[in-house]
Amino acid sequence: MDLNNNAAASPNARSRAPCEFQSVTVESLSWGAAHISGILVYSAQFKEVLASISRFAPHKNSVLIQGESGTGKELVARALHSLGPVPKGPFVTFNCSNLMDSLAESQLFGHVKGAFTDAREESLGYFRSADGGTLFLDEIGELPLRLQPKLLRAVEGHEIQPVGSARTYKVEMKLVCATNRDLLSMVKDGSFRADLYYRLNAAAIVIPPLRDRPRAIPAFVGHFIEQYNRLFGKHIRCVSQTALDVMCAYPWPGNIRELGHAVESAMLMADGDELGLWHLPVLGENGSDERERSLPIIPTVTIEAAAPIAEEATEFSLEIAIDAASKRMLLRALKAAGGDCQHTARLLGISRYTVYRMVARHHLGSLRDYHSWPQNRPAH
Repeated sequence: MDLNNNAAASPNARSRAPCEFQSVTVESLSWGAAHISGILVYSAQFKEVLASISRFAPHKNSVLIQGESGTGKELVARALHSLGPVPKGPFVTFNCSNLMDSLAESQLFGHVKGAFTDAREESLGYFRSADGGTLFLDEIGELPLRLQPKLLRAVEGHEIQPVGSARTYKVEMKLVCATNRDLLSMVKDGSFRADLYYRLNAAAIVIPPLRDRPRAIPAFVGHFIEQYNRLFGKHIRCVSQTALDVMCAYPWPGNIRELGHAVESAMLMADGDELGLWHLPVLGENGSDERERSLPIIPTVTIEAAAPIAEEATEFSLEIAIDAASKRMLLRALKAAGGDCQHTARLLGISRYTVYRMVARHHLGSLRDYHSWPQNRPAH
């Protein structure tokens, strides 16, 4: 199922008024998607993830979730908990990158009073705190090598020994670990124990990056718009096709988290009921250069008649004067370049993306042939 094709087929999906260019309704963006256990499911790859969740959730075996940062590993962990045998039990989360070297063992397994300096009272630790529920250890690849045998013992024997204690404690809980690192490579270089890796990897879920499922991007955009409409009291009801195409073409190295932040930023910039290209933040570490590579080639801009700009403003406003001057300069450059966006960008010494934004902001014309570019999108 292709959301873009469905949006095009629906008579209610697109609107030109009051949206400036061809647009897609927020409602239509989520067609074919479903929310299951707090997870937005659209692509075939993620349906495989959901199948693995359903397969592993009923059992108390440990689960390893692998995926890049921002792919939603904690959401998968929460789904494993909510669909498991003890959904009303505690769901305890801890990021192993936050382990303090001298207190790491105590953080995980607890300690008795007087076990070390400043141990003025007993501490349960994360394992005993999760007893009867689920413990989610994120970034498991950051776990110090010296603690890995103790973790293996806890996984296999369901028991832990607090620091300073002579006794062990049984813990009945589900352990879910997650990582964005290649644990097998770490095993080969000696920074991660092979026995622990193979124990954890017995039940593994791999979350695909967002760039491998671009057809899901419109559904996520719709989800985030609805979320931020409620949060910010906004009433965004459509997204310009230009903005949607750029978001679908961008590789999103930060995955769903980066996409969510981009939509949040755009929502804060938008005042009307449409989210446009000019509302989007600069994408990628390379700024506009990164976004330039994400844009389709638009050969020309068809310049429409625009209201003349008065030579003398009726109000003293530097902002209005600068805006009017930039509009005049853009019009001159577009005419000199025959409407060619790339040539216009070179004449003005700005990026092609900035030209598109300025054309849209000043209502100077339509982006000709823009909707003929889908063949340039990433393969689905």
